[in-house]
Amino acid sequence: MNILRSSAAALMAAATLISLPAVAVEYGLPEKNSRLIGDNMEYVVPADSTQPLEAIAAQYQIGLTNMLEANPGVDPYLPKPGSTLIIPHQLILPDAPREGIVINVAEMRLYYYPKGKNIVEVLPIGIGQLGTDTPENWVTSIQRKKANPTWTPTAKVHAEYAAKGEPLPAVVPAGPENPMGLFALYIGNLYAIHGTNASFGIGLRVSHGCVRLRNDDIEYLFNQVPVGTRVQFVNQPVKASAEPDGGRYLEVHQPLSRTHEELSSTIAAPLPMSTAVTRFIAHADTDSLVVKQALEQRTGVPVRLNPQTTASTQM
Repeated sequence: MNILRSSAAALMAAATLISLPAVAVEYGLPEKNSRLIGDNMEYVVPADSTQPLEAIAAQYQIGLTNMLEANPGVDPYLPKPGSTLIIPHQLILPDAPREGIVINVAEMRLYYYPKGKNIVEVLPIGIGQLGTDTPENWVTSIQRKKANPTWTPTAKVHAEYAAKGEPLPAVVPAGPENPMGLFALYIGNLYAIHGTNASFGIGLRVSHGCVRLRNDDIEYLFNQVPVGTRVQFVNQPVKASAEPDGGRYLEVHQPLSRTHEELSSTIAAPLPMSTAVTRFIAHADTDSLVVKQALEQRTGVPVRLNPQTTASTQM
């Protein structure tokens, strides 16, 4: 597998992350002609560990699907003690303006570009289930914010819960049992970026269309993001970057399923390929075998498509 390994500096950063409360992972912004950020890390599962993969993912500010993509074959309930996991903290920025909030539903990550700062903060998210999908191509804004939000389920949601023998009140009151969590950023009449009352679901398709964050993360975002902030939704399972040092990178995620048949199929769904990405991978300075592996394996980890030159190796 073509996986980039962590540096000593990245491993030191990992130790820092473990000791701090969960907040956004902060990256310095690269030059305008660069989109590659961060470094991957390695995590060795302790010999006496009983942690599920979700707990490790939360510790490193990663969504569950991102961890599963980067570590194919890992047991999500009990990763094998002594095994080494890739923590996918190297990313290619989405092809979108570096402004406000950018949500890439395909990779289930939220990118926040604070105004006046040369950084981007990245948070894992949960998105809508099949049939109650999160928007994929939409530009909007943070219209209002509310601490301790209530939840008014739609008629469809009422019917869904009633069918499970769990009838809902007309309005679910604020509090720790509310599926909206304790903080909400409203981005339209039907959608919000909010917390959760569950200990799982980040990096999964679990909501009724809204964007869901872990509770510490939504509290952090709630305190940082002003009303009026631009919000853009994109659906980019394949991201590419030609770097200033000559490196050409591809980051491939599993695309979102469109049907229940696709959701349950063991056959890989076809990847939507933009004209720009198609041209990118057809470039002369590209190893076609590496491209093929990246498109097939879909690890969600940036893969270099061309060999490093002697000059770039010495930098």
